[in-house]
Amino acid sequence: MEAIQTPLLKVTIDGIEISVPPGTTIMNAARKIAEADAQHADKVPPAMCYYEPLKSSGGKCRACLVKVAAGSEKDPRPMPKLVPSCITQVQDGMVVENTTNPAVLETRKGIVEFLLLNHPLDCPICDQAGECHLQDFAFEHGVVDTRTQEERRTFEKHDLGPYIQLHMNRCILCYRCVFTADQITNQRVHGVLNRGDHAEISTYIEKAISNDFSGNVIDVCPVGALTDKTFRFKNRVWFSKPVDAHRNCEKCSGHVTLWYRGDEVIRVTGRKNIWGELKEFICNTCRFEKKETKDWVIEGPTQVQRSSVISANKYGKNLIAKPDFALKLAKGQYKKIDDSRPYITEEDTIRQLSIENNKLANERSTAQD
Repeated sequence: MEAIQTPLLKVTIDGIEISVPPGTTIMNAARKIAEADAQHADKVPPAMCYYEPLKSSGGKCRACLVKVAAGSEKDPRPMPKLVPSCITQVQDGMVVENTTNPAVLETRKGIVEFLLLNHPLDCPICDQAGECHLQDFAFEHGVVDTRTQEERRTFEKHDLGPYIQLHMNRCILCYRCVFTADQITNQRVHGVLNRGDHAEISTYIEKAISNDFSGNVIDVCPVGALTDKTFRFKNRVWFSKPVDAHRNCEKCSGHVTLWYRGDEVIRVTGRKNIWGELKEFICNTCRFEKKETKDWVIEGPTQVQRSSVISANKYGKNLIAKPDFALKLAKGQYKKIDDSRPYITEEDTIRQLSIENNKLANERSTAQD
């Protein structure tokens, strides 16, 4: 008996058509376009709360709002409002506008402003700098000026066990850490307490997070709200060297990324895909207790995106090509220098020309007055 094949659905995102299985969200359809051709990476909506390995994540930050210009082939009417692409499933014949719609881009400026409303300017001292999704989001869609005049809300730092420190001032309430604890651990002891402007991530009566996979909340956090206490203030990521490594571990897969400073392993993290999401969750033993090279089998340098700040100083001069846009800009805006004039090397002649030029400049200045 032949297996029944489910027909694929065609969706068009910013003029690019792709066929995807039923149940695929607009976000994941856009990611498939970018995975097929890296030049279309800008077609992928930003994600601050959505995390593909975590079920039910998404729909909270509104950073990924897009315009559905045509709902489907059967019903081509546009959706009246912008929709979150991370939880909206595609329909056959759907037409989506992302970067091509001015209303979407204007809305994202507002979302950035809203997320930065209570976010402190800790980037110079934050361990997440260089890996922060909020930095990328603000750089790509934010505005320079701010309308905020009120005081930001502030919280005290909390130690959530021996390895994790919570900086609630930086939290954007994406809920990723809550979903992580719910889905990969036996018992969650932290969550979102209170409501509205008083909402915060916390544990019940300062209870410590002590399960074997608690360190993964550090990796899933898009900002610097949950930090590794063993890595605090040790190094900037662009000064470190990431390498892929593995070990035989009874609790997890043992596939990690080691971050070196010289010959010292200063941090261990799970491996991430091009969207900054963990491929596999790792245990606390691998993350916090195995920080010597002898504990690992080194596979080779981690593949880092060329656009990432982490790639700084990690490419040879012969591998760096001048970008085309810079050459086109120079060609279109700069005039050729006339090198036909003779070079003067005699000191007396140079001094005399300098006196004449100064005299002409003074005469022009006097004439203007």
